[in-house]
Amino acid sequence: MPSAETTPTSVHEPEPVRPTREDEVAAAGSELIGGPIGRRALLGTSWWTPVRVVVLVAIGMFALGLVQKAPCYNSAWFFGASSQYTHACYSDVPHLYQGRGFADGLVPYFDKLQGDMEYLEYPVLTGVFMEVAAWLTPGSGSLQHQEQVYWFVNAGMLMVCAAVIAVCVSRTHARRPWDGLLVALAPAFALTATINWDLLAVALTAAAMLMWSRGRSLAFGALLGLATAAKLYPVLLLGPLLLLCWRAGKWRDFGKALGGAAVAWLAVNLPVMMFAFEGWSKFYTFSQERGVDFGSFWLIWAQNSTNPPTTDTVNTLAALLMLLCCAGIAVLTFTAPRRPRFAQLAFLIVAAFILTNKVYSPQYVLWLVPLAALARPKWRDFLIWQACEVAYFLGIWMYLAYTTSGEAHKGLPTQGYHWAIALHLLGTLYLCAMVVRDILMPERDVVRRSGDDDPSGGVLDGAEDVVVFGAAARRPRHAAHFDAPQVEWGGQGPTSSTEGSL
Repeated sequence: MPSAETTPTSVHEPEPVRPTREDEVAAAGSELIGGPIGRRALLGTSWWTPVRVVVLVAIGMFALGLVQKAPCYNSAWFFGASSQYTHACYSDVPHLYQGRGFADGLVPYFDKLQGDMEYLEYPVLTGVFMEVAAWLTPGSGSLQHQEQVYWFVNAGMLMVCAAVIAVCVSRTHARRPWDGLLVALAPAFALTATINWDLLAVALTAAAMLMWSRGRSLAFGALLGLATAAKLYPVLLLGPLLLLCWRAGKWRDFGKALGGAAVAWLAVNLPVMMFAFEGWSKFYTFSQERGVDFGSFWLIWAQNSTNPPTTDTVNTLAALLMLLCCAGIAVLTFTAPRRPRFAQLAFLIVAAFILTNKVYSPQYVLWLVPLAALARPKWRDFLIWQACEVAYFLGIWMYLAYTTSGEAHKGLPTQGYHWAIALHLLGTLYLCAMVVRDILMPERDVVRRSGDDDPSGGVLDGAEDVVVFGAAARRPRHAAHFDAPQVEWGGQGPTSSTEGSL
């Protein structure tokens, strides 16, 4: 019987990718901890594996985000109209504890609320998350004390979500575990993590991506269905997956994913639909009836027009723009010289939704951060985009400070806020352009340049094309020519490893 030392897998197993050797920004940043890894470094001999390091960094950054909210704990959330904006520490969480009936013990979706919002306007799984946090919040003490505790309980639960995201992103590309540092160190991630409950859906989506990368189509579908039950955007990932499975002829796997998503979504939603349909449907009717709001280019149009567009007009135009983006992604999928990676198309479809939507809350950046780390793990481009998002984060709070400070007008006026919106849009478009360039010129893709095909693609990784059009049909269906490890297009994907060195 051959020993482990002589088996082919141990001899030919490719080394993990070390970002300090391939990324100039990562190499420069590593000088803070001693510089890039040396050629003679002993790897795999320490407890400090990449995944553990990434998770600890993510938790540390999350904690810094909590510290950034400190000015609001005892005063700004409760006293003064604009102080929570001037300190940039606003959060929906403490305000909705009373505003959505949790302080009074009302049951989400079943009990009507007092005020303009008759029912909780969040998807069911997010409503469950909010309710569990309310159960863990003591009902004694002043309302302010209860709201503070409710925020801390939610922060603890969201920290778990952040750790899950870090683990999943680090493990999705098995030979690139250090790419998880892009998520862990993302400043916009730390600043917006506790504004709302979006991290729940982001964590479930990241876990779904991990399952698909391991070839577990049904588990992917189930997790994506749960993510869609927490926030609507994850369902968009089924569109790119359909296109990729069509090009590769992987219909059975797509069917499993679609079936798993449908069953999981129904399992969460059906009980509430049956017994509290009016409350359940509030999220969908509110999304449709909501007017033009913060962060969108529609707001710039509306605030600079003497005849601003109606909500119905914006809904129609936004839907048409989104359909055009979907058509463009479909054309890109079938005509690219190599089949795009799943993470690339997932990023593009969610970015298209964000860019065309009539509202962009600052925490929506959380949707894109893990997908961006998988789609374009290049520190320079990632940090450029993050700088734009941090500028928008500050811009919206300064604008709200301006509008709530009365005659004092402390903050950013309307025109200044429009520039902040433009910066957010341009930053997202820039990253989209880099991803599209990687698809059209796969030799520029840092993931494929390392010798991989589609490490997040699961059954698509190394699969042969079945349906292609245009230039893709006339070109060789193997890897493009470039001076790096080659990938056999349509052959067996490279062996992966889960450990690595920075």
